[in-house]
Amino acid sequence: MTATEAFAFVEKNGVVLVSAKGPVPRLTEAIAGEPIKGSWWGHPKSHQIFAIRGAVTESEDVLVCRLVKGKITLVHRRLWPALVRLASRFPPDQIAKVRHEHTASGRHVNKEVPFLRWVPADVMKQAKSISEEEAIAALGERALGVGQ
Repeated sequence: MTATEAFAFVEKNGVVLVSAKGPVPRLTEAIAGEPIKGSWWGHPKSHQIFAIRGAVTESEDVLVCRLVKGKITLVHRRLWPALVRLASRFPPDQIAKVRHEHTASGRHVNKEVPFLRWVPADVMKQAKSISEEEAIAALGERALGVGQ
């Protein structure tokens, strides 16, 4: 799988987990082309998974958050208006944008951008124009059921 194909996977599914098990598809398994037992770091395609995962999470059209079960989740931009419309259903930390940063010492840390600070004006406008029912239908029951 290429980064372009992985991005298309996220776009098609709308909401995916990076690697955790849950009610939505997992990006790491899509990249590997098979179920992964244990950590994906031990998989023969771990270097490919790492590179492609990084490319997808850096896209401006992918929100990295903790929407599903508090685990790192990717939400495609096409679903952002629905997510914003239903934001009151989720704890704020689940819909904060998560950014991975590398420190000078080489450590990896997660920084969070609070909800509303990451929401573009056009998405906010779209969110106001859709009904709650439309937002629920767009986001999907699997993603919605875990945020409450």
